[in-house]
Amino acid sequence: MSFARRWRLGVAGLAVAATLARSDGLIAETSIRLPVTRVDVVGFTVADMERSLDFYTRVLTFRKILDTETSGRPFELLSGVFGARARVVRLALGDEQLELTEFRAPRGRPIPTDVRSNDRTFQHVAIIVSDMDQAYQRLRAAGVEHASTGPQTLPAWNRGAGGIKAFYFRDPDRHFLEILSFPADKGLAKWHQARDALFLGIDHTAIVVDNTDASLNLYRDTLGLTVAGQGENYDVEQEHLNNVFGARLRITTLRAQDGPGIELLEYLAPRDGRPAPPDLQANDIGHWQTTLVAASLDPLLPLARAHRVSLVSPEPLDVPSGLGFSMAALVRDPDGHGLRLVVR
Repeated sequence: MSFARRWRLGVAGLAVAATLARSDGLIAETSIRLPVTRVDVVGFTVADMERSLDFYTRVLTFRKILDTETSGRPFELLSGVFGARARVVRLALGDEQLELTEFRAPRGRPIPTDVRSNDRTFQHVAIIVSDMDQAYQRLRAAGVEHASTGPQTLPAWNRGAGGIKAFYFRDPDRHFLEILSFPADKGLAKWHQARDALFLGIDHTAIVVDNTDASLNLYRDTLGLTVAGQGENYDVEQEHLNNVFGARLRITTLRAQDGPGIELLEYLAPRDGRPAPPDLQANDIGHWQTTLVAASLDPLLPLARAHRVSLVSPEPLDVPSGLGFSMAALVRDPDGHGLRLVVR
């Protein structure tokens, strides 16, 4: 039996086991822990590395800190892509990092042209800027594709988000990105320190989820992230930011001890966001992965059974040198978002 068939059967078996465990009470979901100490690098797949590097280093002022090529059986199993050979580049902006992966073989599919901000494939990173007007003009000069109608200032009635300025746009592969600036009374203290730079760092990555409470059961109760903020955003500014008519969102920000946050976006309205495609692969340009650092990956299989987490990697794997960690496994959360759990 091929590895691909064994993997599909294994994932199906985990889904069945999870259902039985919940219905029979054999496994209490809150009893399983895989505590995360750091939200590390956020990454995605690109079609043309040189094109992406030009955009991220020249326009957004990231700097390259790692450039390596990897292949072989361990990487095949980690990525779930047979015959995988990839170039991996890490970029830094301030204290945070972004990881770009170009699969030299096999090539994946482009991002569908009709992906919307409320689809559950949606993910972005929020890049903090010191001046929204200057940053927006720089992006316009670079000819970026708008994903918002323009920069939006969230209304003062919104206690949690009032005064925040934000703008969604697309990179050359049409990944969603956000630039964000905080008023003096919001955001981490580090974003208000005097700096000469225009682009400062990554505050968080945001993912669309179907049900916040179900996601908290995984991210907060099992992975150990802490809720750092929550609220409900709506009104015309939110509609224009997300480019979704009638947008009303429940937003929950989670943080580990270190690293950028993870923001859960649940669309209370409209509820027509589409689920992630079940056949999304790591070499598809729509693939994102958020790297979470843990002390051990021993609880991975019980976690998968209890939380409908799909295993892309069949088990925790020894990782090819040069990627910055010793052991890793790629999984997908119940909404299809990629999580790379690693041990340094």
